[in-house]
Amino acid sequence: MERIKVGLAAFGMSGKVFHAPFISTNPHFELRKIVERSKDLSRELYPQAQIVRTFADLLTDDIDLIVVNTPDSTHYEYCKQALEAGKHVIVEKPFTSTIEQGEELIRLAEKKHLALSVFQNRRWDADFLTVQEIIRKGLLGRLVEYESTFQRYRNFIKPGTWKETGEAGGGLTYNLGSHLIDQALVLFGMPEAVYAETAILRDGGKVDDYFVIRLLYPDIKVNLKASYLMKEPFPRFVLQGTLGSYTKYGVDKQEAALTAGETPDQLHWGEETEIEWGILNTEINGKEMRKKYPSLRGNYGEFYENIYKHIKENKPLITDARQVIQVIKIIEAAYKSSKERRVITTN
Repeated sequence: MERIKVGLAAFGMSGKVFHAPFISTNPHFELRKIVERSKDLSRELYPQAQIVRTFADLLTDDIDLIVVNTPDSTHYEYCKQALEAGKHVIVEKPFTSTIEQGEELIRLAEKKHLALSVFQNRRWDADFLTVQEIIRKGLLGRLVEYESTFQRYRNFIKPGTWKETGEAGGGLTYNLGSHLIDQALVLFGMPEAVYAETAILRDGGKVDDYFVIRLLYPDIKVNLKASYLMKEPFPRFVLQGTLGSYTKYGVDKQEAALTAGETPDQLHWGEETEIEWGILNTEINGKEMRKKYPSLRGNYGEFYENIYKHIKENKPLITDARQVIQVIKIIEAAYKSSKERRVITTN
């Protein structure tokens, strides 16, 4: 079996937590090179991978696929360099800073017949997969309201990070908003319009740390929210339908497990315990029912498995940039809506 040889563009949190563990435990991939500009942190965990010092060191014949997991403002340029060098590309969310940048990269990937995928890993969160199942089975009747929230609490500005300074991108709407918007688009498609409010709530903040985004559809209310000043537990998902409700607290466990050094090849990876399941309160055949609803197993590894099947077996690319670019369109509309205090149409 010929493995896909991968170059990882950075070994910060994204590289160490979200990418290297899934690449290294999937037999279809070989983690060949890792960029570390001055340190050698990856050597202990991945001694088989060569440490290189620049992104240009990935643009060589022994690399098939490059993971662009560098600061937001570098995504466009690094993706462009990788595609021009004939490499398949995975780029961290957000895809690009602007629609124009994303469209240019998509045209280049199509011209070169290369895969261009955005790492929307939270499509494989346990809670989101469960929400999809509940909607697909019609357990709430006709869905009328969907609320999706990322709760964070950090009442200070974290020093030494580009995500807080705005110098290389950042801002909560581009960061966590990319996930919430992508999930909503997977479920409901492109909305007719967007109404949003973004703000800087923390003292000394330089980038938005709060947003509420309303995606306007003709038949369902969709509200997306995130903030760095939410200390009391808040539902991750709230769904309302003509037959009942579903409420889910807590977030998918995979990030915490990866941060703690666990690997995705462990038994029961991505599974939730019964105490973590959401509550389904509905009626079936006219009978009232309120109970814990079993969460499906989350698995970010499915992202990489799909990358392999697309490149080697020509299967559809689930996180194709041609679809994910709509996330950037919504983000741009959200900022414009907040600034101009009006509804922004998406057509």
